[in-house]
Amino acid sequence: MNDLQKRSWAEISLPNLRHNYQQIRASLPEGCRFLGVVKADAYGHGALTVSRFLQEIGADYLAVSCLDEALELRRGGIHMPILILGHTPPEYTETLIENDITQTVSALAKAAQYSEAATALGKTLKIHIKLDTGMSRLGFLCAGNYFESGVSNLLRTLALPHLACEGIYTHFAVSDEPDPASEDYTRGQFKLFTDVIAAVEGKSGFRFSIRHCANSGAVVSYPEMALDMVRPGLLLYGYGDTSGKLDLRPCMRLVTTVSTIKIYEPGTYVSYGRRYVTEGKTRMGVLAIGYADGLPRLISNKCRFAVPGGFAAQRGTICMDMCMVDLTGLPQVDVGSEIELFGEENSLLQLSDAAQTIPYELLCAVSKRVPRVYIEIE
Repeated sequence: MNDLQKRSWAEISLPNLRHNYQQIRASLPEGCRFLGVVKADAYGHGALTVSRFLQEIGADYLAVSCLDEALELRRGGIHMPILILGHTPPEYTETLIENDITQTVSALAKAAQYSEAATALGKTLKIHIKLDTGMSRLGFLCAGNYFESGVSNLLRTLALPHLACEGIYTHFAVSDEPDPASEDYTRGQFKLFTDVIAAVEGKSGFRFSIRHCANSGAVVSYPEMALDMVRPGLLLYGYGDTSGKLDLRPCMRLVTTVSTIKIYEPGTYVSYGRRYVTEGKTRMGVLAIGYADGLPRLISNKCRFAVPGGFAAQRGTICMDMCMVDLTGLPQVDVGSEIELFGEENSLLQLSDAAQTIPYELLCAVSKRVPRVYIEIE
């Protein structure tokens, strides 16, 4: 990064990413595949760089949300298997096949459309079938009264020409929640998932090569649900290990700089809306980061940032391109000083709690104008 970029930046630690991969991998049963979720620009960490790194260190599969994300990886030299978790219009079937991209199929009607398109091309599309076991989003309906019809629709999907079904999966809704009701719900989802698979395989003689359901929460809390492959997302980037079982490290450190320092008298209003007023003589710093960089306006006056020698409370409404912090009693902080918004010194969870949201949202919100700087050595 050159000096002209030293406004705000995100440091991405590849050693921490390697550490997290190795810790998660070591927790898996022998032979279990590792799928790294790199959708949404690898949760803000840079999908292409992260995918290249995962490919290099031995991950088995990658997952993205949409075709554009998958093609970005293929154009960037990623040759390992890629699964699209979301919908791709059937008119792009040829693009999927030509780029060796695995497509999720979440309903019989969609499967029929992909089959028709692949048949017209005289080629075969590799797919993973998704079951809706309780997320109530994408997936074949199979719960309750839909069990028999769900099994029937899966059998009909498997019989369609020019579709090669490699895997089957589902997604847990509350595997990261520790309360008993959430545990019961997750175990119910898992049982339904395995029951459907058993029914389909029993009636057809077909065997799914890859059964996967363990997202980040399940990797930590339900290791018995690893099956043939796990899908860590946020966990891979150092968050979600609430028990500390895996000793993970955050991979992103969001940093900014102090651009101006002023001394204000008591009773001075700060920023838009006059939502903060100084109580005493205050040494106030202006930071070169705002909501256009991904710092949510919602956390105005509710958080603190790590500064040389301690922490500084954020003051006033966060602006588009900057925000203010109270540097009173912190004489070592000067213009140009580096400030950690979140990282190893200042937990991302402190900011997500202040915003009443989840860490995923804040990581994904770090905007494209914030340069990513990759740290390759510890």
